[in-house]
Amino acid sequence: MLYSIMFVGCEWKMWRNVNNDYCDCIKVQRYDRLESRYLTTGDYSALQQMNTDYPTETRTLIEKVLQLGTIEDSEIHHRFLHYYQDTTLQRLITDVEAEFNNISDVNEQFCRAFSRLSKWFPNLPQPKIYTQISSFDQSIIVGNGTIGVSLDKYMGEDYSLYKRFYTPEQTKTMYRGYIVPDALSFYLLAQYSLDGYDTRSQIDRDLHMAKIWWVVNKATAKQSYQNWFVDCVDRYMHAHPNVTYEELISSDNYKAMMP
Repeated sequence: MLYSIMFVGCEWKMWRNVNNDYCDCIKVQRYDRLESRYLTTGDYSALQQMNTDYPTETRTLIEKVLQLGTIEDSEIHHRFLHYYQDTTLQRLITDVEAEFNNISDVNEQFCRAFSRLSKWFPNLPQPKIYTQISSFDQSIIVGNGTIGVSLDKYMGEDYSLYKRFYTPEQTKTMYRGYIVPDALSFYLLAQYSLDGYDTRSQIDRDLHMAKIWWVVNKATAKQSYQNWFVDCVDRYMHAHPNVTYEELISSDNYKAMMP
């Protein structure tokens, strides 16, 4: 199913999605709302809709993120419901739904970023993006043409429940302003992985990640990621203005980027 949403000032661009269809701006799918309804009330109709409208997302959450078992297990949904009855997780669900009652800002940021990416990477497929609540697990899930955003990992660095599980240093980037940069980073990394990663030097790995981050900074028009390696990429691109963004990410010449 294709979705579109309009924002004032949004850069409109026809974009090819994973099915080679065309659509306008991205609208994030609120899977988390169905999840919340089922996990707080036990509403069976919400569970049915999760399984019918979001079968891949539900399987990924239960099997890969929470690792509760296989979706074919006849008791899996009872186990899923029971898992979230913990008082901390029930509070988390309530807090997430309040904090992210409106995500029009996130939709607009995705719209603008993918509009830019479509110009720089014409063959990059547009993913389906959805939100979920993952029990403080993975922030971003990428696979099968989708990006899953765990809203519970972006509640703000001062969120009280984080103090039980994370250090102040870890929570510095755990707020809504990092949703789009993180999602783009993981998605581009999946599309442009580093060949022979296990045998590459740490410098090659760091520079490859820095290239992704540099492009994400440009796509989002803000400096979300800054370190020495990103600075190396920035200096390289200023010295080589004819290098396209796609050539940059695809290049295997990491020595050229070192000062």
